[in-house]
Amino acid sequence: MFGKRKKEEEGGEKGLFERLRQGLSKTRGSLAGRLDRLFLGRKEITQELLDDLEEILFTSDIGVATTQGLIDSVQDAVSRKALRDPAMVKDALKEQMLSYLHVPPIDHPLPAAGEPHVVMVIGVNGVGKTTTIGKAAHRFKSEGKKVMLVAADTFRAAAVEQLVIWGERVGADVIRQKSGSDPSAVVFDALSAAVSRKVDMVLIDTAGRLHTQKNLMEELQKIRRVAGKKLPGAPHEVWLVLDATTGQNAISQAQIFNEALGVTGIVLTKLDGTAKGGIVIGISKQLGIPIKFIGIGEKLDDLRPFNAEQFVQAVFE
Repeated sequence: MFGKRKKEEEGGEKGLFERLRQGLSKTRGSLAGRLDRLFLGRKEITQELLDDLEEILFTSDIGVATTQGLIDSVQDAVSRKALRDPAMVKDALKEQMLSYLHVPPIDHPLPAAGEPHVVMVIGVNGVGKTTTIGKAAHRFKSEGKKVMLVAADTFRAAAVEQLVIWGERVGADVIRQKSGSDPSAVVFDALSAAVSRKVDMVLIDTAGRLHTQKNLMEELQKIRRVAGKKLPGAPHEVWLVLDATTGQNAISQAQIFNEALGVTGIVLTKLDGTAKGGIVIGISKQLGIPIKFIGIGEKLDDLRPFNAEQFVQAVFE
């Protein structure tokens, strides 16, 4: 194990990219592999080829609207005679996908000097919020930051225990209260402690919401209001964690959460376990919310900052 880790470290960015590529292998097989087979031996771009292309894109969980946008861009290039050879279509698709993935960051407040940067982490049950928080804490700790975790999922003892384990694992303080406490009160007390302890980053773990349940969404809004009263501008970011294996359902979740809370960034987990990685492109195009991190494995550093160029390269090459 040590030898393998050392080899990865020596590989530097090349080793990290190879792990990204490995994590996206199912998506690459589903999308790029099928495209290669579609274009193989074709001499001209026919309507039949475009129909087959549309089916491949749609069944890769890119989504109806995004698939249509990609097909329209190819048809436009064909009509302008900018695309004549089927072999060129793949490169044209890659360029168009990159344009969708380059989503500008959403403006959000920054903490005042000496105050912590507060991130509220939301999402439905089972998407990997607590694990994401633990891995993000590890990343921030490795950057030399002092990190605090807040157990605002107060109704599930297992969730609090999991967060405590992550805190111990990565060396971060964990603020919690007894089971059933008001989540907003936990956040209020945590921000007081964060200021007094001169913490750099605060990551708030919230309960797994069924996004259709209005009262639970209102509770999240209350947490946000209380945080802002205690620390003006907080939470400075709202991360929505989505499970890539749910495909198109992730987009509907994101739309509802964004309307209720104003999401500033998306974390897409479990990309290594699915062929539905095309959802990354669909989310970027349809929602215009930047993807902050992607999860491509179980290791601590398998929560990777999202890079559009690397993502497309890892899927297509």
